[in-house]
Amino acid sequence: MQTFSDQLNAERKTRTARCDKHGDYVSKQFAGALWSKCPRCSEEYEQARREAELKDEETRRVRAWQQRLGNAGIPERFTTRTLDSYQATTDGQHRALAFARQYADDFEHVLKTGRSALFVGRPGTGKTHLAVGIALQIMAAGRTALFTTTLRAIRRIKDTWGKAAEETEAQAVSALTFPDLLILDEVGMQFGSDAEKLILFDVLNDRYEQRQPTLMLSNLAPDAIKGYLGERIFDRLREDGGQLIVFDWASARGQGLNA
Repeated sequence: MQTFSDQLNAERKTRTARCDKHGDYVSKQFAGALWSKCPRCSEEYEQARREAELKDEETRRVRAWQQRLGNAGIPERFTTRTLDSYQATTDGQHRALAFARQYADDFEHVLKTGRSALFVGRPGTGKTHLAVGIALQIMAAGRTALFTTTLRAIRRIKDTWGKAAEETEAQAVSALTFPDLLILDEVGMQFGSDAEKLILFDVLNDRYEQRQPTLMLSNLAPDAIKGYLGERIFDRLREDGGQLIVFDWASARGQGLNA
């Protein structure tokens, strides 16, 4: 008597079938009236299923991150500061806006290289506006961003040193290295102690090693920001096409423009 295993291993019958999408194909009989479907349709279905699973997983990851951080830490005042709302009138403003648009539009390539940037210049010249505009655009495309002042970032890590700390130092550093884009505002407003510089270096070095880009904003002059950050950090920010954008025009605060 032929066993079920023998039946499965027996040569299957075949016949020509037609798929409305892919045309003729060879269909194999599984059992009785059960015949195989179009193999190309099956492959396309499986590929679409895998892509949908990956997309769902990425959506869950992004949603969980945004729920944890709120609106990516962006101050309420700046939540509507998009790249389209930035008003460029001077040559310098046009160059800064063009850089921000290119950076945001090409962010997938930015992620492959870890390309970072420094926005330096006077207060009220639109550094935060353009940085937030970049963050809002990449977040709309499904990427993650975190906006924080350098002082808050350093304080968060220092807070882990106490006995009552709710997170470890490694967890605090990880929270700053997780987002696809980290925006550090008010660089140079700290005391600049060796301990603070070491903390800042650890965060930026972790992001550097993982090719995670960072935007740093400072009111210091170019030479002063280089002296504050030190050669090691400054060199890492310049790698892979990193740029220093100087905002040297008059403040727009009080005029309702770009501040």
